Amino acid sequence: MTNKSPQGGWLLLTNDDGIEAPGFRMMAQALNKAGHSIIAFAPAENNSAAGMRINLMQPMALRPRNDLKNEWGLDESKGQVKLFELDGTPCDTMIVALDGGVEHVAPGVIPRLVISGVNLGPNMSQDSYHSGTMGAAREAGLYGMPAIASSLGSFELDGMEGAVQATVDLVEVALQALPLVPENLRRPHIDVSASHLTRWPDVPSTPAWADDPKGALRTAFQHGELMLNLNVPPVWDGSVNTTRLGMRWYRNAVSFGSVEEDETALFTIGGATIDHTPVHQSDCDAVDAGHASVSCLPVWPQTHPLALDDGLLKWVLETSEGGYPAWLRG
Repeated sequence: MTNKSPQGGWLLLTNDDGIEAPGFRMMAQALNKAGHSIIAFAPAENNSAAGMRINLMQPMALRPRNDLKNEWGLDESKGQVKLFELDGTPCDTMIVALDGGVEHVAPGVIPRLVISGVNLGPNMSQDSYHSGTMGAAREAGLYGMPAIASSLGSFELDGMEGAVQATVDLVEVALQALPLVPENLRRPHIDVSASHLTRWPDVPSTPAWADDPKGALRTAFQHGELMLNLNVPPVWDGSVNTTRLGMRWYRNAVSFGSVEEDETALFTIGGATIDHTPVHQSDCDAVDAGHASVSCLPVWPQTHPLALDDGLLKWVLETSEGGYPAWLRG
């Protein structure tokens, strides 16, 4: 059976808290209510802090979760819904989905945008290395897909409604910058001369994007070289700030039990105190001030030929006076 593409295209959802996590359920419900068609490839279980871990040479079961449609009150007269869980990590879900899994279980469905979240807990600063939520969005970018990672800046559910609404708002804005069908899914064409890409180790005096920075950034997002990272405070004032990664430090994160002679010491990484170093226009500072933070982050690491030009990221901040990134608005 071939699935008819909805007028607004398909949204591909994942997370790292597991398919039955409250934030994921609320995200699916809100997007459905807004009239979007959604297909979910989400982990069957909690995979928080999995980063970009993947399972190699290990079969992973993919199961439909049609039971959740009724349980969550999803209305398919508003938007089509297809829900699947995978016995894998957040990155596994994106690899499986984008490298043939969606076509296998839902022929004709081509996702337009990936949304990872809404995560219970912030993903800012060095969390970008540890976060499964951000890891899934970055993995989608590696496959040439535009992606958004979304997180609530608290480990308590209070405020999740605001984080979900902020995510829906960002999705609506982002879709205005995207074609109905992704241009670069699975990267059929690679153009290392594209204006948004680094020329490193050369540093030209006039960057290739100088005449059209907004266009370069939109192309970077459309082609998966740039991802958006959203963090929403539990008490949100309704405003949005364009940000960069800030600085926060996890202190006293390790606890250990008493050790008797000849016993193995037990260490646990968990609850920690967090110190915050102020940084101008940072995600941490914006969230602390009650604003939602939208960071434009490179998908590929520095020195990779598909890495974003650093000057473009500087332009994003210099042209922002709060609100969504200027390039999203055209």
